[in-house]
Amino acid sequence: MVLSSFQAPRGYTVIFTANATGALKLIGEAFPFRENGSFVLGTDSHNSVHGIREFAVRGGAKVHYIPSTPTGGFEPSIAKDVLRSSRPNSSSTLSLFALTGQSNISNSKNPLSILRYASSLGYYTLLDAAALAPTSVISLTETPVDAMAVSFYKMFGYPTGVGALIVKESFLAMLKRPWFAGGTVDVVQVPGMLVTRAVKLHEQFEDGTVNYLTLSAVTDGLRFLSAYLPFLPLRLSCLMHFLTSCMAVLRHDTNGMPVVKILSKLPSRRLKSVGEQSDTGSTVSFVILSPSGDMLPNTFIEHVATMRNISLRTGCMCNPGGASALLGIENVMDGLCDGATLRDLESDLGRELGVVRVSLGLGSDWGDVWRVIQLLEGFGDESQRMAWWDAWTQVPIGQAV
Repeated sequence: MVLSSFQAPRGYTVIFTANATGALKLIGEAFPFRENGSFVLGTDSHNSVHGIREFAVRGGAKVHYIPSTPTGGFEPSIAKDVLRSSRPNSSSTLSLFALTGQSNISNSKNPLSILRYASSLGYYTLLDAAALAPTSVISLTETPVDAMAVSFYKMFGYPTGVGALIVKESFLAMLKRPWFAGGTVDVVQVPGMLVTRAVKLHEQFEDGTVNYLTLSAVTDGLRFLSAYLPFLPLRLSCLMHFLTSCMAVLRHDTNGMPVVKILSKLPSRRLKSVGEQSDTGSTVSFVILSPSGDMLPNTFIEHVATMRNISLRTGCMCNPGGASALLGIENVMDGLCDGATLRDLESDLGRELGVVRVSLGLGSDWGDVWRVIQLLEGFGDESQRMAWWDAWTQVPIGQAV
């Protein structure tokens, strides 16, 4: 069911993991990075992708970043330049290109066609589809990436604790795991050093017992999502248009200054028919401003949202490259010293670091969007905002709300 949901041709297999992070780590730890090889990735990527660079450097490979645009993602022409300049110089040089299909903070979608281009240069390819798969059709027949990581709870809410690595068997065969565990082996010599891996290739990568009690829910979830996926982009396009249009006109009642500054990439057009695909995701990253134009603290905003039973997220979304691009603080990122902490960064900036993110998906409706708009309107009302502020400052530090 997993393979057919992503239109995977023969030659692909599925490895169940705890999450998308676990799937990405499998590739990072097992890819045979070596001297003269390269690991290429976008600046606007999740930390689970950035973390692969630790394995690359340990193996002697060089790490090359594709710079982000001010609204996240990358310019395809610049990406191709980086890929060309870092390309493998021989068939024995192994290099990996990791593409973020959709940013979890900037809402940018990167063109999947860049994967074919990278393959033509000799790269092996990895697609982080954790943010892309919940609202987009992915065809591995059209985009035959070597490996792809997904998270099922991000796609349809349940079950948590189950993700997958969808991978070409030919690619899997060249990976070298640095250890073995229960379920991944056939025979282990003890005492001694001999080990025979599991006969089935995918079993060599599934550590221990998979979460089999919830795997049946994955099948139901995929069936449920597949029924709605043709219509979902159109519905989300309508919700996004309404939400962002309302956000753009919010003003403070005291001086008419904007309440919200949207930082993430917005769709270039509103979808009009079933089957169309948006050129962005359906998340909005923004900051909320005071009448003087200063950013309101994210902890304050999160407190107010929680009190109104609105689930949103604040911070850098485990995507420091995308966050620094949206906030325009790349110079601060470049100047980081070894051992720097988040507190150090916020001290230098003089404010809390991060954005506010509202995500729309399969379960979102007009009522959800309207409640978010009402919340944001409250920040533009002087008396309401000050009442919220006074209530927030009375909450003891560390107390759960």
